Amino acid sequence: MRLILLGPPGAGKGTQSERLKEKYHIPQLSTGDMLRAEVKAATPVGLEAKAVMDKGGLVPDDTVVGIVADRIEAPDAKAGFILDGFPRTVHQAEALARMLRAKNMDLDAVIELKVDEATLLDRIAKRVKDMLACGGTVRADDNPEAFKTRLDAYHAQTAPVADFYAKKAVLKTVDGMAPVDAVTRAIEQMLDGPARSVHSG
Repeated sequence: MRLILLGPPGAGKGTQSERLKEKYHIPQLSTGDMLRAEVKAATPVGLEAKAVMDKGGLVPDDTVVGIVADRIEAPDAKAGFILDGFPRTVHQAEALARMLRAKNMDLDAVIELKVDEATLLDRIAKRVKDMLACGGTVRADDNPEAFKTRLDAYHAQTAPVADFYAKKAVLKTVDGMAPVDAVTRAIEQMLDGPARSVHSG
């Protein structure tokens, strides 16, 4: 099962990826997690990525494509994977299509979580307020201003990815504002219906 989850920051991609990972026994390949691991290890890529991420920006394509290409080769991804946060641009989607073709792989589904962005901004503002109220710390990129920057970047760079897959008749949309369990059920119904293996390129 090879899946891509699309949607703006805060749409719940991470939560749904975790549930799909458990159900289908495939790894969740979150570029955010992979990049944060590089940051934590203070690798050259990590230091470069940290500077960009702290400003709410997006890490350069070549960096992300290379990390994902390596990760897809890992043994635990042989039975499939869930891509969360990748591809972020049409350029990355095209690079992914080339990678998959070279490996003779197809995507099973591309699922977009549709959300109300004004509500998401309210949620993140409340989360920051609650975290600070209880003495917690807030990540530099986890505040309404950086979140708005990420939303703007999403519209400019990532929203066209949905069109890229829609043109290939691969894209499925789900109401990401529904309760978490309802979103999960909707996704599973799409995946467990008739076989929908599709060509990636």
